[in-house]
Amino acid sequence: MSGKKIEVCLSPALINLYAIEESIVVVIDILRATSSMVYGIDNGAEAIIPVAQVEDCLGYADKGYLLAAERNGEVVAGYDFGNSPFSYTPEKVSGKTVVLTTTNGTKAINLAKKAHQVVIGSFLNLKPLCEWLKVQDRDVLLLCAGWKDQFNLEDTLFAGAVAQELRSSFVSFDDASVAAEDLYALAKDNLRAYVGKSSHSHRMVALNIEEDVKFCLQLNICEAIPVLVGDSLVALKK
Repeated sequence: MSGKKIEVCLSPALINLYAIEESIVVVIDILRATSSMVYGIDNGAEAIIPVAQVEDCLGYADKGYLLAAERNGEVVAGYDFGNSPFSYTPEKVSGKTVVLTTTNGTKAINLAKKAHQVVIGSFLNLKPLCEWLKVQDRDVLLLCAGWKDQFNLEDTLFAGAVAQELRSSFVSFDDASVAAEDLYALAKDNLRAYVGKSSHSHRMVALNIEEDVKFCLQLNICEAIPVLVGDSLVALKK
């Protein structure tokens, strides 16, 4: 395992610059898609099916699945819910399949499908994810979902947290991972204050969903690592 490398892709628009076919890709959309996916799978959701477009959800309407759609931080009218973690409680999702589309996160997952393996990362499952990555004999690409293909702070901070955790287990780190790790070192003592500088945090405050931001910045409250199997995210069997 001595030659393993970590790279950070700061935007889905850059993913074609990386050879991911033999790598594990960790998709990151802290506010809020991947946080909600981790929380939902941890709370017993049977599967979460990420789809790219709102219209794609409708193809599942007659299967008894929960349909979730978010655009620009808001629930799309006519859908069961969006991507707030508070919609992914055991009472709502245990034993159920959720079909989900979001502005950034589900797009990033679909772009990563040619990877050897796609898993989902969030602060909620940071430690379990990193412990699992340490023992995989694969290069890792940390894919930040960003905001409409633009760089964002919160996803990059999480990539930096992963890079810090894996520093002793990997030998090669690209410049983006070094920058992300340095950014996380600046922010880690007060993540909420640092993320408060981000444009998406401001968007969410304007939508009166500040509690979602606080929730998504909690460390290690979940054990589940969602993994993409076919078109569905399910709990990784460790």
